[in-house]
Amino acid sequence: MTDRLNHFTVVDDCSRSQLEQLLELAHEISLDTRAFENTRTGRMLVNLFYEASTRTRVSFEAAAKRLGMHVINISATGSSVEKGESLIDTFYTIQAMGPDCIVVRHPEEGNATKLAELAEPGVHVINAGDGTAAHPSQALLDALTLKQSFSDFSDIRLVMAGDILHSRVARSAIKMFLTLGIGEIRLAGPPEFMPDDASSEGTAVYADLDSAVRDANAIMMLRIQKERISGLDIPDADQYHREWGLNAERLGLAAGGCRVLHPGPMNRGVEIASGVADGSQSRIRRQVRNGLYARMALILTLTRAQA
Repeated sequence: MTDRLNHFTVVDDCSRSQLEQLLELAHEISLDTRAFENTRTGRMLVNLFYEASTRTRVSFEAAAKRLGMHVINISATGSSVEKGESLIDTFYTIQAMGPDCIVVRHPEEGNATKLAELAEPGVHVINAGDGTAAHPSQALLDALTLKQSFSDFSDIRLVMAGDILHSRVARSAIKMFLTLGIGEIRLAGPPEFMPDDASSEGTAVYADLDSAVRDANAIMMLRIQKERISGLDIPDADQYHREWGLNAERLGLAAGGCRVLHPGPMNRGVEIASGVADGSQSRIRRQVRNGLYARMALILTLTRAQA
């Protein structure tokens, strides 16, 4: 590990000090975004997305454009991927055009890390989600959202509830929050949506959501990852909401002022009630806004040595 951050494909790419520096930079950007605009003028970022996305793709594009970069968006649909071109050949084609950053979203685990190993000097690979494995930039913006509400990560008692098993957001967030020294992580969800190794050092598994949220001061709800589920029945939406949905009554069991997060997209009336999602304790829209700041900080950090 060196102080130089070259790629961002998994949380383990960073030390705790590097994560803290990224969060501090993102916080500074959130206070005065214009002070950082056009500081990477003429550079290029390519979004290479093999999966649908709204928040992640748009925020990377917005972040790069705020920094003055050229942005190229490539999706599997409408590209040579439809003609049978492999991911690696597509990557080599893009790399030959001299981008500074390539942001990759892919349904198969490990592909972002594989591409980072093939990257030429000066080309920085960012994982925007690979299968159920990792989504580190989402974890970064979630950590920023928590940082804005708590002076110390050790004070946070976080509930993460829903489809933990299939969630790359959960995997990256758990790793990042533990690295940053979070006080407590409580996992809750149907048994079929809970990994076998869910209960480990720093995490505890709860059999019901009421018990999990009691006295918690932060709650992150996760949707059912229907597109990644195979061999399991999708729960009935109404029944799921009764048992595992965050409504006002359940939120009332948490500590006063408990912060509510959701990485999106939300399924209202399933894992979260609209009244909670839009309520005063919700930080969901702030998470989306923080995506811009966190990804600006990430791009600036990766390209710093070239500035």
